[in-house]
Amino acid sequence: MGLVRKRAGAGSGKKDGNLTEGPIGRGLFRFMIPIFLGQLLQQLYNMADAWVVGNFASNDAFAAVSLSSNVNMSVITFFAGIAVGGGVVISKYFGAQDEEKLRCAVHTNFLLGIVFSVFATLIGLFFVPILLGWLNTPDSVMVEARLYFGIYFAGVSTVIMYNICMNIMRAVGDSVHPLYYLIFSSVVNMILDLIFVAGFQWSAAGAAVATVIAQGLSVLLCMIRMVKDGGAATIHFKELRFNGSMIRQVITQGLPTGLQNSVISVGNLVVQSNINTFGAFAISGQGAFAKLEGIAFLPIMSMSMALTTFVSQNLGAGKADRAKKGSVMGVAFGMAMAELVGICLFIWVPILLRIFVDVPEAIEFGTIHGRTVALFFFLLAFSNCATGVLRGVGKSIVPMFTMLICWCGIRVLYVTIAIRIIPVFRTISSAYPLTWTLSSIIFIVFLLRMDWDARV
Repeated sequence: MGLVRKRAGAGSGKKDGNLTEGPIGRGLFRFMIPIFLGQLLQQLYNMADAWVVGNFASNDAFAAVSLSSNVNMSVITFFAGIAVGGGVVISKYFGAQDEEKLRCAVHTNFLLGIVFSVFATLIGLFFVPILLGWLNTPDSVMVEARLYFGIYFAGVSTVIMYNICMNIMRAVGDSVHPLYYLIFSSVVNMILDLIFVAGFQWSAAGAAVATVIAQGLSVLLCMIRMVKDGGAATIHFKELRFNGSMIRQVITQGLPTGLQNSVISVGNLVVQSNINTFGAFAISGQGAFAKLEGIAFLPIMSMSMALTTFVSQNLGAGKADRAKKGSVMGVAFGMAMAELVGICLFIWVPILLRIFVDVPEAIEFGTIHGRTVALFFFLLAFSNCATGVLRGVGKSIVPMFTMLICWCGIRVLYVTIAIRIIPVFRTISSAYPLTWTLSSIIFIVFLLRMDWDARV
């Protein structure tokens, strides 16, 4: 299996792409840092759209772009979740140094990404216009929103394929090259935002065009790398074929995550529909805070992704004790960093919101939401990092049901009932810390009782 080791080094730029050896903390954090930087750039990518539209277009255009987070997630997170499952399968075979199955898993995942791209485009183009009506989107925002989402979903294949390529590379220990490509596309996106929105006055549509072009360039760079010399993630087009056994493994690992993400997003859309009833300023204020909130999520999501690969590789190599120690370390770090950022947001949220909106009514709504949720970010961190660990173990069913019950079912039920009893904006915001608390309790109980000798 020497070829697997050699390719791992080529793919990651160094020999430490294999997370089953060396100091746990150093390996885990070295792998996590490029993911964090990539997530930071992705957030800046989204914030660039919001900043340019917020400063060079109307409030209705900004509200349309603000809707994009929940609406986009309702479609693409299903396919992104399956991509995560594919990464778990690839990590397992990489850790076990099973070259034949590793190559099969890589090519199967890439081919599935092409299929997913077609489905995501069709779903987005036909379903999203209907969804905007269900969400009680104000008439003043609807025109901008329809145009934005029509362009975005016409090019959504670029988002899907980047997620597929990124997860394949990370699964074999290469978290660096996806970062390089994201840096390039982020710079391109910001330049195009200024040209299309500020220069050409294309409003929200300009932001969508910039996103599709920039994301497409990142996919192109990923594919050039993977075809030319992606190490263990190298793609040979002649080997692209469906393998029934591998597809079943990917679906088994990824479908629960995809369903979880998608249904939670649908639940958040129900919450969004209640936010929309407070008007365009509420949409803008909450949307502006969501951009700031994304910064707090970065250490959480980065560590969650790193833990999935770390745990999966080590269990594949038969090192359960190492996987457990790394998980404890990663969860603690994620919680500490998230709470630190949450405290900063709680204090400075009214000032920070002005980066995106300078309308007093929108800032008031954003401040109410931010100061309701920010001090509970440590619970959000625990739930997400615990989910990353469980996915690495191969128990993606557990976080699926936990999240669906707490973050979707209970959240929607609470908002639907509570807003009729206490019809103020803060009531909606309270749904988030409530459901984060419930999911954290369930994950604590499950992790304390889990058998770490299980295999993915």
